[in-house]
Amino acid sequence: MKIAMLLSGGVDSSVALALLKEQGHDITAFYLKIWLEDETSFLGHCPWEEDLSYARAVCKQLDVPLSVVPFQKDYYKRVVSYTLNEVRAGRTPNPDVLCNREVKFGAFVERYGADFEKVATGHYARVHTDARGITHLLRAPDPIKDQTYFLAMVRQEQLAHALFPIGHLQKKDVRALAETYGLPTAQRKDSQGICFLGKISFRDFIRHYCGVHPGNFVDSATGAVLGRHDGFYFYTIGQRKGLNLNGGPWYVCDKDPQKNIVYVAHGFAQHDQWRDTFDIGGCNWIVAPPQNGERLAVKLRHGVSFYMCTIKKNDSGDNASDVSWSVKLEAKDQGITPGQFAVFYRDDECLGGGVIL
Repeated sequence: MKIAMLLSGGVDSSVALALLKEQGHDITAFYLKIWLEDETSFLGHCPWEEDLSYARAVCKQLDVPLSVVPFQKDYYKRVVSYTLNEVRAGRTPNPDVLCNREVKFGAFVERYGADFEKVATGHYARVHTDARGITHLLRAPDPIKDQTYFLAMVRQEQLAHALFPIGHLQKKDVRALAETYGLPTAQRKDSQGICFLGKISFRDFIRHYCGVHPGNFVDSATGAVLGRHDGFYFYTIGQRKGLNLNGGPWYVCDKDPQKNIVYVAHGFAQHDQWRDTFDIGGCNWIVAPPQNGERLAVKLRHGVSFYMCTIKKNDSGDNASDVSWSVKLEAKDQGITPGQFAVFYRDDECLGGGVIL
């Protein structure tokens, strides 16, 4: 097949490229330049040049052509602006979920997809196309590395052209293959944090775009002012670290964006922050919506933890994405955060998800 391989400069995409090369495919590697170095370079080190040097070294060794393509404008328009709007509204977004749909399998495919049969990445996930020609997203066998949570908002027509060459492997096997192939990235550490920020802290990024707006920390039980903060948008529901308040531990339990107040509680259990119900909207169902009242597994954040839940349709709209759903967990969670994504599973299949309201 003729394949576009999105190369990041890390070990996962490097091994994915090596496997595709070994299988005899016609491959062109692409490095998507999405760092916002022009706007935020003074905040810290953006390691895109280091990433690109690794990508070039891997492509040189494997004799695969590499194209460096700028996507900063697309990324800002489709992902960063969304992130800032959500933060200013008092919610907690997840930019990396949107990056896959809007940039890697969105803007990139719109610009280059016609020249390739598949677009491959180094995600830990699997795809299966059934007899009807419908593509299903399946969890990776490595529960720690499984990245279907970040792919849940990818649409069916996008997933149909996606390829995940390492999705069937454990992380340790990927590292071993990197050593076997002698790849320059074999010992490189995995990247952490939001993809477009690199080593810049999310707090510094928000401070740059939203500024500093001092407000009060308020005890949700007594209404007492406990201290001052730099802006409600620096804090998320359930946060404990970085509050710097006496008499703790304190947890962020609510926010008032209009009044710029961050409400804190002296322990989640005492203030009933453990919840087992919430609504979702803006849903993306990869194949089809779940059955009304169906019992499914749900992830409220990336990681190995699932809850069993029941999901029911609330209302209808002109489009499937307009429909909101109510979710009832079979156990309570203390960090159900508006703006984050809830992602649903039927056995090993990722059905899609929606934004927590």
